[in-house]
Amino acid sequence: MTQTIGELLEAAADRALPVVRGIDDGQLGGGTPCAAYDVRALVNHLFLVVVNFQALAAREEVDFSQEPEFVTGDWRGRFGDETARLVEAWSVPGVEEGTTGRMGLPARTVGLMVLGDLTVHAWDLARATGADFVPAESVLDELGPGLAAMAPQAREMKMFGEPFPVGEEADALDRLLAVTGRDPGWRPGGTAGAPGVAGTSGAARTSATTGVTGTRQA
Repeated sequence: MTQTIGELLEAAADRALPVVRGIDDGQLGGGTPCAAYDVRALVNHLFLVVVNFQALAAREEVDFSQEPEFVTGDWRGRFGDETARLVEAWSVPGVEEGTTGRMGLPARTVGLMVLGDLTVHAWDLARATGADFVPAESVLDELGPGLAAMAPQAREMKMFGEPFPVGEEADALDRLLAVTGRDPGWRPGGTAGAPGVAGTSGAARTSATTGVTGTRQA
């Protein structure tokens, strides 16, 4: 049985929250697989995504060109609060029906975009800070074909890098990361492979929901 976006986001949030809450203040200036973003900037970007996609679930207008400073005060606690609101927003009965965003994409497709950001950026932050991160199998099963379908448009709009080469033995997470242009073997200070880009579903989000990017390519 196909899981709802709310159920998938809840599973993704359960895996992402320990990563974000475990970030030490001394790690905020460190590099990430998104070369244009340090840890602080990537957390800030993920906050913006989580907040704006709550609004998209409610069919409200959003503006990704405005990025407030979220990483202040008890930002770890507030990130948990905002992800809970995201799950709640995408769990409302009927939320996956119809369309949302300026270009009128199917609502479930828009929900998959934030599911992708929450999952892939959690991996980015985990890899940058040395945290453990293993996405839920149900989330990977949904995102694998979903992001692969979005990838051609994302590359055309310079939001995904070229697919990173991985072997036939690569697992589902490595294949997902490779589709976005990320090197699954990336480590802080490493030189192997190409850096990923900030947006996992940025191209589709740009044209379909915001009209502006809100992300920076590596």
